[in-house]
Amino acid sequence: MLPRNHPPLDSALKALSEQYRGNGQPHPKEFPDRIIIAQTVESLLDLLFPEHRLGHHDITETIAHIGQRVFNLLTEQVRIANLHCEELPPVHGHGVLGLFRAMPEIRRNLMEDMQAAYQGDPAARGPDEVIVSYPTTVATGTYRLAHELHRQKVPLIPRMMTEYAHRLTGIDIHPGAIIGRSFFIDHGTGVVIGETTEIGDRVRLYQGVTLGAANFRKDEHGRLIRRTKRHPTLEDDVIVYANATILGGDTVIGARSVIGSNVWLAESVAPDSVVTSEKPELHIRAKR
Repeated sequence: MLPRNHPPLDSALKALSEQYRGNGQPHPKEFPDRIIIAQTVESLLDLLFPEHRLGHHDITETIAHIGQRVFNLLTEQVRIANLHCEELPPVHGHGVLGLFRAMPEIRRNLMEDMQAAYQGDPAARGPDEVIVSYPTTVATGTYRLAHELHRQKVPLIPRMMTEYAHRLTGIDIHPGAIIGRSFFIDHGTGVVIGETTEIGDRVRLYQGVTLGAANFRKDEHGRLIRRTKRHPTLEDDVIVYANATILGGDTVIGARSVIGSNVWLAESVAPDSVVTSEKPELHIRAKR
């Protein structure tokens, strides 16, 4: 352990702190608290699945208690996030209230997601197993909560929420994506769903799938053009198998199509298509 007075370390830390000063004075900034946001996500998931996550309690009383506490915490975090809201007018308690008003519909959608997971995975022993153990529950549940706050134009916090789920599950869903009903991510690690992705109903994705942007357009000053459709559209009943990559805002995967493993796709396909990549030639020989 270094002694308390360690001149080389003191010099290094001083040089670092000087980068955060202007005119000799520090300019601290307040940001939403990542720990509080993580706790808020967990509490919101408790509200959505109280019987699975909280055990045998008075559900009505428990929901009221947790709901009031989370509302107050989240409202304060939104107030702080508004300090960094450069593009949109600030929102306050009404954004959080909009989330709570949407919670019954979010729960209905999630229960359909969990049923889709059970029906789509023969290893699942029931929807309850999906809820308590599958990463899709945390990733999709957090996304649906964050998407509502994104829709309410709350800054910063929706992305912090989905990045928390990303760290837990390896599934990266931007809160701006639009995802339909009965959505299922099987296994899930490495899945990426970009901001302007549009996904229809009853879509299933496997691990390693990327729904990304083909390129990033720039304006005449060389700056990235934002708020444009950069990510693909998947219509109803599409299945995308492991490690497939689908890119581009003009790319539309037609309804009921199947995209095979390891496919790289940057063009649209008609409904009822099957897209596969040619298998490399295998050579099998006996061990010597």
